[in-house]
Amino acid sequence: TIGGKGGRIYVVTDSSDDDPANPKPGTLRHAVIQDEPLWITFQHDMVITLKQQLVMNSYKTIDGRGASVHITGAGCITIHYVNNIIIHGIHIHDCKPIGNAMIRDSPNHVRLWETSDGDGITIRGSKHIWVDHCSLANCYDGLIDVTLASTSITISNNYMTHHNKVMLLGHSDAYIQDKDMQVTVAFNHFGEGLVQRMPRCRHGYFHVVNNDYTHWEMYAVGGSAAPTIYCEGNRFLASNDPNNKEVTKREEAPESEW
Repeated sequence: TIGGKGGRIYVVTDSSDDDPANPKPGTLRHAVIQDEPLWITFQHDMVITLKQQLVMNSYKTIDGRGASVHITGAGCITIHYVNNIIIHGIHIHDCKPIGNAMIRDSPNHVRLWETSDGDGITIRGSKHIWVDHCSLANCYDGLIDVTLASTSITISNNYMTHHNKVMLLGHSDAYIQDKDMQVTVAFNHFGEGLVQRMPRCRHGYFHVVNNDYTHWEMYAVGGSAAPTIYCEGNRFLASNDPNNKEVTKREEAPESEW
C-alpha cells in the first residue's frame, strides 16, 4: 500500500463540509477526490462534521500526525472500488446513516450515492488499504466494514471502543467473491464497551495477530462461510460475567462445542 507516496502535500485548512457536490478548496473532501496522488495533512486541530459520506479517490494518504483531527457526522469515510489508501492518526466517531445524495467523487464527476449505513470506515471492492493508529468509537453500524471482494487490507494499531458490531470482513455468506479476500488485523486494542465482531469473517483469509482484547459482551472473533482465520499472539481478558467468557462463539451449536 503506497497511499499518496510521490504526490504533493495537500494541507487541509478548512474544517467545513458545506457542499458535498462542490467541495471548497482547502477542505478534506476537496483533497480526497482529486485524481492525483496526495499526502494530506492538517494545518491545525479540527473537528470535521460531514454532511454526507466522504467518498475517497485512489492514491491518497490522510495523515493526522501533528494535529488532533476528528471526523464525525453523516456517513463518514467511504472507500468504494479504489486502491492505495492510507488513513493514519484520525479520530472517527459518532457516524450516522444518511440518505441518498449527490456527491462529487472526482474533480470531473458527480453522481447519486445511495444510503450510507453509518460505518466509521466502509471499504467496498477496494485493494491495498491501510488503516493505522486511528481511534474509532460509537458509530451506527460498523466501525470498519470490509466487503465486496476487497483485499490486501491492513487494520493495525487502532483503538476501538463503545460499539456493537465492530468489524465485518465479508459481505454475506452468499457472496462467494469474498473467497479471495485477505485482511490483516494486527496490534489493535479492542477496548471498553465493545460487543461483537472483532472481527467477524466470511470466506477469505484473515490474520488476527498481536491484538489486545480487554472487553467484549458477546464474542471477540467469529466467522461463517468457511473462512480461514489465523489467530495468534493475541491477549484476551474476559469479563467476570460467565456469559461473556468465550472468546469465540459458534452459532447453532451447543455450548459444549464452543
